[in-house]
Formats: sequence, structure tokens, C-alpha cells
Amino acid sequence: MTASDSRIADAAPENWVDRWAPAPLRPYMRLARLDRPIGTWLLLWPCWWSIALAADDIPDLRLMVLFAIGAVAMRGAGCTFNDIVDRDFDARVERTKLRPIPSGAVGVKAAWVFLALQCLVGLAVLLMLSPLAIVLGVSSLAIVAIYPFMKRVTYWPQFVLGLAFNWGALMGYAAARNELTLAPVLLYLGGIAWTLGYDTIYAHQDKDDDALIGVKSTALKFGAATHRWMWGFYGLMTAALVATGIAGALGPIYYIGIALAAAHLARQIVKLDVDDASLCLALFRSNRDFGLIVFAAIAVDRIFS
Repeated sequence: MTASDSRIADAAPENWVDRWAPAPLRPYMRLARLDRPIGTWLLLWPCWWSIALAADDIPDLRLMVLFAIGAVAMRGAGCTFNDIVDRDFDARVERTKLRPIPSGAVGVKAAWVFLALQCLVGLAVLLMLSPLAIVLGVSSLAIVAIYPFMKRVTYWPQFVLGLAFNWGALMGYAAARNELTLAPVLLYLGGIAWTLGYDTIYAHQDKDDDALIGVKSTALKFGAATHRWMWGFYGLMTAALVATGIAGALGPIYYIGIALAAAHLARQIVKLDVDDASLCLALFRSNRDFGLIVFAAIAVDRIFS
């Protein structure tokens, strides 16, 4: 099987794993989604937002590096666990049938070992953080563990994903200050709405296969009404960002940045065609840029205000 034959459907054609990684390591790197870094960005941005929010001027670079390492490790661990649980479903979906486990490139026992190794890296990072951040990190594991099973029982698995993926909005602030205030909590709640939006877009790629095999998602629940729901989710995220600015005593620079971020979200909704899988993937990936805009708004405001 050639690299192009085994490339996962939503990985970039010229991704670095397929081009440069040693062949024996590629299946494990694909299992950890290292060939598709967008998920790592979406997990990392709430962490970096709250680190910047907690700063008096320049965000703590040590914490940013630690959370970046942790995001790579724990996103990889989460995806590995998800693929172990979903291996039978993945084999029946066109976009996921070439993932390492359903394709046979990685055995289930080997996947469990790989999962443990990634968790050890995450644990090493966690133990370098503040006591409150450690408690928060451990408490997030229950949400991560139940997420893969939610698509079997509810049309809202994206909500559970939002709970897990935005936990860093609490942990980053706790790591910087060893406390939580209203501002990071508002940021966390807004992040859940953001995830509901972008992961609904992502789920529209698989809606036909999901309906056939009995997997649930917000994409199937909303259907033709998706745009109306998206305005609601992204509206809540924008409102939460404004409220975060008020609670965190951020200044005018921040609100200019949030206006740009809100325009980015509105553009996603206007352009969205739920029946165009390639466009859905592109719009989903564009949330990396949204995260960057929000981070820049917080960080630049803290530095210059």
C-alpha cells in the first residue's frame, strides 16, 4: 500500500507525516492525528487564551510550551482511545475506514500500549503545573473517557466534546494563578458553544454514513436547520467573549480583536453548505485562525494595556 493509498481522508495531501516520517512510525502518528494537527490547535487555543488572560503583560511562555506538549500528547491519547472504541464503526464509514486500527495497520493491543505512552507524557506535563491545575486535569479524564460512547446514545456528542476540548480554558488560568475567577469560567462556557458549532460543521461530512450505521450527531439532528443553530452557537461564543473581557478587565484592543473574531465566525456560517463535504472540512479547519485571533486579542491587550 502506498502513502497515498493509506492517507487518511481528511489529512492534507502533502502532510509531513506521509512525506517525512519513518514508515514504521506512520501508522502510530496517524493514530495520534499528527498528520491532522487541526484538532491539536482546537484543544490548545483555550489553554493559551486563559494563560494570556491570567497574565499581567506577556503570557507565561513556559506554561505555553508545557500546554503545547500536553495538547499534542492528550489529543493523541484521546484520538487513540476513540479509535479503539469506534474501530467497528470506523470500518463502515468511507472517510474513516483507512484509519490505522480498522485498516489493520495497528493492532488493538499495540494501540492500548501507545495510548499508555501518550498518557505518561501528559502526566509528566501535568505534574509540572500548579496544585489546582493538577486537580482539574485529573477531573477531566471522566469526560474524555465517556465521549466516544456518546454518539451511541445522544444526538449531542458534540456537547460532551465541548466539555472536554475547552477544559484548558480552566486549566491554563489555574496553572498561571492557582485559582479560578469568573473570566476563565465564562471563557470555558463560550468554548463549549464554539465546539458545538465547529464540530457540527465537521459532522456533516459523515451524516449519510452515520445515519446508515446508527451513529448520532448534531449534524443529523439539525439537518437543514443547521444554519439557524450555528448562529445561536457562534452568537453565544461571541457573547461569552465579550463577557470574559468585562470580567477580566480587558481593554479596547481586546474588543477590536473580538469583533474580527465574530466576523470570522459569521463568514463560516454564510459560506456553509452542509452538503459539500470538502467545504465543511475547510470551514472546520478555519477555526484554527479564529483561535489565533482571540489569542492575539487577549495577549496584545494585556501587553499594551
